[in-house]
Amino acid sequence: MSIQERHIGETDQKSVSLYSLSNKNGVKVEIMNYGGIVTSVSTPDKNDTAGDIVLGFDNLSDYLKEHPYLGAICGRYANRIEKGRFLLNGQTYSLPINNGPNSLHGGVKGFDKVVWNAQANSATNELILTYFSKDLEEGYPGNVTVKVIYSLSENNELFIRYFAETDKITHINLTNHSYFNLSCGKEKILDHNLRIYASHYTPVDENSIPTGKILPVNETPFDFRSPKKIGEEISKIEHGYDINFVINQEDDKINKVADLSHSGTGRLVEVFSTEPGVQFYTGNFLDGTLKGKNGIIYDKHMGVCLETQHFPDSPNKKGFPSTILAPGEPYSQTTVYKFGIIH
Repeated sequence: MSIQERHIGETDQKSVSLYSLSNKNGVKVEIMNYGGIVTSVSTPDKNDTAGDIVLGFDNLSDYLKEHPYLGAICGRYANRIEKGRFLLNGQTYSLPINNGPNSLHGGVKGFDKVVWNAQANSATNELILTYFSKDLEEGYPGNVTVKVIYSLSENNELFIRYFAETDKITHINLTNHSYFNLSCGKEKILDHNLRIYASHYTPVDENSIPTGKILPVNETPFDFRSPKKIGEEISKIEHGYDINFVINQEDDKINKVADLSHSGTGRLVEVFSTEPGVQFYTGNFLDGTLKGKNGIIYDKHMGVCLETQHFPDSPNKKGFPSTILAPGEPYSQTTVYKFGIIH
């Protein structure tokens, strides 16, 4: 196992480096300290040919432009908050509106657009990223210290461990927003097979805000309890899938979230998490205006996201698992993406 560091530029008068984590099985993951962005995940296919299975860009300058959170850490609050406001301890907090009438993924300059402090530990194959988010940054209360640890195991597991502490009661919800394409961009993700370990989902209104209900997936296009092609019923959903699933949690430990596979390449990604939900998103708003790595045009449905998280708009939904973080009560969660081959 090893970690390589390469300086790739600057932004906000801070240095940006690319860190490469690799193991003996030919798996390689590259991460920037800008946005904590996973820029590349290279895994072997069934013929032992390596290929990059996440969407991204070839250079830092493209990441500094507007893009749909490719590979980034999203925070303070991943996903949507209705009308960009919530009530906490008797006080109403207002957030930037950046997604229709809502606040999305932490606001105008969320954790995806800041330079994190980085420390590489080759002995443990870990990249440790830290960021200090000041009180009322993007409207959120509390001085919050955040740490995200990326590590790659010899079992081809990419661990993402998240930690946070605050000095004032606040809300926090962190995730990674990688777009997977197991064909390495040679085709859209509609023929990828997906299984989601969830018997319920949270339906949304016309602005993609959960209604507050938790409904069973059976007899709906959201039923992925058995593996099926992503494109099998996608035409029944306007634009495509962009919905939170309620993960079947057996205990307080890590639970299976999803299996994503592609028969053409034989690649498999298994997802595990301690989080109660996963946002399944099929790149509906990729519109061909972005040119990604190797000159690939990112059209609609070119990538699929499996964002482990708490539910959207939880600060305004009493029946959802709480996203409140109080002083002295550290936040922690773990998500694992395990790469393999189907036979």
